[in-house]
Parts: sequence; structure tokens; C-alpha cells
Amino acid sequence: MIEIRDISKKYRETFVLRHVSTRLPSDRMVAFIGSNGAGKSTMLNIISRLLEPTEGSVSIDGRELRKWDSRELAKTLTILGQTLHTPARLTVEELVRFGRFPHSRGRLENQDFLQIEKALELTEISDLRHCYLDELSGGQRQMAYIAMAIAQDTKYIFLDEPLNNLDMHRAARIMKLLRSLVREQGKTICIVIHDINFVSFYADYVVAFRDGILCHQGPTEDIIRTDVLRDIYGMDIAIEPYGDKKICVYYE
Repeated sequence: MIEIRDISKKYRETFVLRHVSTRLPSDRMVAFIGSNGAGKSTMLNIISRLLEPTEGSVSIDGRELRKWDSRELAKTLTILGQTLHTPARLTVEELVRFGRFPHSRGRLENQDFLQIEKALELTEISDLRHCYLDELSGGQRQMAYIAMAIAQDTKYIFLDEPLNNLDMHRAARIMKLLRSLVREQGKTICIVIHDINFVSFYADYVVAFRDGILCHQGPTEDIIRTDVLRDIYGMDIAIEPYGDKKICVYYE
């Protein structure tokens, strides 16, 4: 379990997060939602130890984040950020191999190769394994980085807007894949995402931010409501039933 206690973060005199406390449920897909600048990515970076909070603390599995050994932490959580740097002469397979570094320290064994192959197959990019990253489309590169994150095979997976540059088919495929990792392998996935229809269909739990505060949290069905979404986004969003799910219509 991830426990967040009274987290605040400020740059100079401006707070981007204010006194956020929550517990993120394990073995679930947790969606961080909210408008641009609400604090979603900042919180994800804090709980992955990429960013130091101004105040407060984070614990993972009962241990304070600052007390984790870096190598042990890399075997426990994966973080895939928004900004992905592309080494020009690196192939897809070479990139995915980097996901095994916390386990192998560069000396790949049979188990590592199995995880690499599995990640390539799950993301449906096996046919691109020998392609150089700078030869791919933005969406194909995004899939390669997602494959690298999957190859790391950690208990916690943190993804910051992973659907960027993906077409509808690939975006839906990735969300289904992430849900299967939760259901079948017991992963805990925290995802920053703007498409609230994907949230409605695939997320188990939602944490919503507005102006640096945690304004709503709970099971997805409790958040995908007109009044709650209005408070989060400041606009009226119509909600229509679709089977046992809900579709949000936010075009004006």
C-alpha cells in the first residue's frame, strides 16, 4: 500500500500541492485526474521519489520512501514520465532491455529475456524489435517505452499520461493491458490521465486534484457523477449509461 501523509510542494512561494493525505489501494488501477496544473504529475513524481516534497512523507509497504535503497526501490516500482528522451541509435529491443537493469545489472539471464519477450508481445511491437527509435512514429515510440516499463516487472507501476501520441486502437489496447496486469498479476497501477471515459471504463479508484488540493477520491462509480465532475473541472459534463459503465459527454 502507498500512504501519502500531509504532502505539500511549492516552487518559490507558489504551492502546487497543499496538504495531501490519502492511501492508495493495492492491486487496483488508480487514476489521477484533474485539470492541467492541478498537481497530478507532481504527486506522481513525489511518490516515485523523483521529486522531494516540501512537507510531508510517503510510505510504500509500510516503509518511508526516503529509507528505501535505490536498487530495491527500482525492483518495486516503475515510473514512466511524460517527457521521453529518444536515443537516436537505440533499437526497440535494446530500450526494452533497460527495464531489466534493476534485476540484472546489465547481465541478462534467461528470466530477463523471457520478460523482455513477454513485454514486446503484450504491447504488440515484436515486429519492431530491430527498428531504431528515431525511425518510429510517436505512438510506436510510446509503445516501446510502455514495453520497457512492463519488462521491469514491478509491484507498482506509475504512468504519467501514457496514452499520449496513441491512436484510439492502441490507447484502448494499452488500457486493457494495464487492467489485465492488475487483475491477473496483482499489480498496483497509478496513472495520470485526462480521458475520463477511459477512467470510467478501466480504473478501479480515482484521486482527483484541483488547484493543488485533493478534492475527491473514491471508487470510480462514485466519481463519475455530474456534480463531482463539475466540481473537479468547473464545467457541466453529461453522463450517459453504456451497459454497466458510464460515458461522459463534455463537448459544448
